[in-house]
Amino acid sequence: MLELCVCIGSSCHIKGSYNVIQTFQQLIEEKKLHDKINFKSSFCQKQCQHPGVAVSVNNVVFQVTAETAGDFFVREVSTKT
Repeated sequence: MLELCVCIGSSCHIKGSYNVIQTFQQLIEEKKLHDKINFKSSFCQKQCQHPGVAVSVNNVVFQVTAETAGDFFVREVSTKT
């Protein structure tokens, strides 16, 4: 099972983590991936110095924005499930 985790710490919250989460939830629903993805959130992933929201896929951290969340999901999540 793939682990997808979005940071919801203060810095990432300000950078749009709520919108990233909404996009991921919608895509998980549309693609019927509930049983293939463990989707969760966490507090600070210690990536505050980077632009974007910290998102980890199987413990590999990426920087995602609300605008890039859909493409990121297709590229990094859908292809690995």
